[in-house]
Formats: sequence, C-alpha cells, structure tokens
Amino acid sequence: MDEPVAYDKAKWHYEGEYPDDIDEDQAFVHTGLYFGWIIDVRLYSEEFAEDFENEIAKFKAHKLSGPGVYQSADGVFMGEFLNPEGNAFTSEYFDFEKGKYLADYEELFPNLPSMYHVADTWENYDRLKPLLDKRLAEWRNKRRGK
Repeated sequence: MDEPVAYDKAKWHYEGEYPDDIDEDQAFVHTGLYFGWIIDVRLYSEEFAEDFENEIAKFKAHKLSGPGVYQSADGVFMGEFLNPEGNAFTSEYFDFEKGKYLADYEELFPNLPSMYHVADTWENYDRLKPLLDKRLAEWRNKRRGK
C-alpha cells in the first residue's frame, strides 16, 4: 500500500528556519494560496469535497481564504485532497525540491524579507491565480505532446 503523500505542512515552516518577526499564521500563506487555487480549478478529490464542503463554499464566496482552508485542514496539504490530475500536476510543479512553485511565488512577490511575508489577501491570490492557470495549461500541453 502506498504511503500517504504530504506535500506540505505549515509546522515544517514555523518549526524550521522561520522569521521571528511574524506570526505563525504566515506559514499557511504560500501553500494556502495554492490550496485555494486547487479549489478554484476543481483539482480536489471527492473525499476532500465531502470533508470540506463548508470551507469550499466559504472560499468560493470569498468568506474564507485559501490559507484559511489550509488552516481548517490543520495546516496539512495531503495528496488525498487531490484528484489524479491534481496530484500529477502538484507532484511536479509544487514539489519544493524540483518544482517551480516557490521560484514563481518568490518572483511574483519580490522585495519582501521572505516568502512568509506575503499577506493573506484576495488581491495576492488574484495576482497568483493567472500564473498558476498558465503553469497548469503548459503542463497539460506538455503531457499531450504539444
């Protein structure tokens, strides 16, 4: 049986090399913004939809941010939250060692002391979403051999 995949855990960040000058809630933002996008583009699993029905509805109504949904999941981003396409894309793009997500994120939000200083705002989500949409389209085209 396959081991469950944990793409990220907020505690890996705030228990690691984390800036002293910011709240631990900021450790949820970089993954939470991605998490919200997963909801927007429906790359989540049926199980996630059942377990987080209220959070998904609040996110879509802009009453709960992606980082807020991520906090509701105890700051754990699991592979089981994603459908097969979501897992395939996330394992390639979001991977902190080999993927482009963190580089894209830091390039999109420059001139901050760290990636943890990006604010949890809808404006920042709206800034990130087109880039994630583009990366997903590129990935889909590459898989189709275009």
